[in-house]
Amino acid sequence: MSLLAWQACGDFDEPPVNVAVAPITHAAGVVALAQFQFGGTTIMMDVPDLDGLLELIATRGVTTLFLPPTLIYLLLAHPKLAETETSSLRYLISAAAPIGPEKLVEGVHKLGPVMCHAYGQTEAGFPLTFISPYEIARAASDGSKRRLLASCGRPTPICSAFEAMGDDGAILPPGETGELVLRGPTMMDCYLDDPEATAEVQKGGWHHTGDIGYRDADGYVYITDRLRDMITSGGFNIFPFEIEQVLVAHPAVQDCAVIGVPDPKWGEAVKACVQLKAGATASEGELIDACKSSLGSMKAPKSIDFIDDLPRSPVGKVLKRQLRAPYWAGRDRQVN
Repeated sequence: MSLLAWQACGDFDEPPVNVAVAPITHAAGVVALAQFQFGGTTIMMDVPDLDGLLELIATRGVTTLFLPPTLIYLLLAHPKLAETETSSLRYLISAAAPIGPEKLVEGVHKLGPVMCHAYGQTEAGFPLTFISPYEIARAASDGSKRRLLASCGRPTPICSAFEAMGDDGAILPPGETGELVLRGPTMMDCYLDDPEATAEVQKGGWHHTGDIGYRDADGYVYITDRLRDMITSGGFNIFPFEIEQVLVAHPAVQDCAVIGVPDPKWGEAVKACVQLKAGATASEGELIDACKSSLGSMKAPKSIDFIDDLPRSPVGKVLKRQLRAPYWAGRDRQVN
């Protein structure tokens, strides 16, 4: 079913050439398999190597790439990108985490109309939603469509229903934020030997994603954060994603992660862990002021750690649990 969804999302005049950079045990494997139905080829990389990837794009006529946002950011900032022949590219698929809208615009400017975004889960299938290169390129150039750059697209054929749900279990109208829930033929059967976790994720006959977001009146899905990443500071619920989007839009910032750390007054305080671009500089005060200007003082980080390389999983996701661990060490629970 996932391959059929990719068939609806892709369009090739000639057999595609895909490079599998992320481990094929996850979403990259679905993308790799999907190329075969178009008569395509998948080239395997054993480790992410951007120099090698650029060489492959230029010499093998690569049409398809699936990369997590962190690797897309590094690719767009790579000094050899401007001199590399990339005209063969048709789809640069971003998934595994939300991508900064400014990075999508940068990608369109540097690579052309190839940027696209998909959303999926191991428990539910991939792609559950998709926004095409055409839609992103149009949004990048048309101010009235700009909001679409924050969307992960519209549901694909493997979703029979895709909604936002309130805390009371009611389906919310367009524009209202809640937990994203869905139904479809690719939903998991159960968690092995864990009936309690299975019952929790399948409450009310819906698959509960654990992601927070909404659908607009046109059916586009917007993910605003994850339930488990929520920070509670002074009784207010703060979601890191919107703070991260402000930080990653700063010209000196390569990537970032926002976490909650213990605070004797507020319970949790907002901390940003920031990786700067090579050779770039930015002060803690400068970045905090940028967040205050966009989001207000309550949501702005109270402190910033500058980190040379953010810890990442094999699929490129920043490991927030690893970043949080030193601050919560020795405590009975990981929240105040």
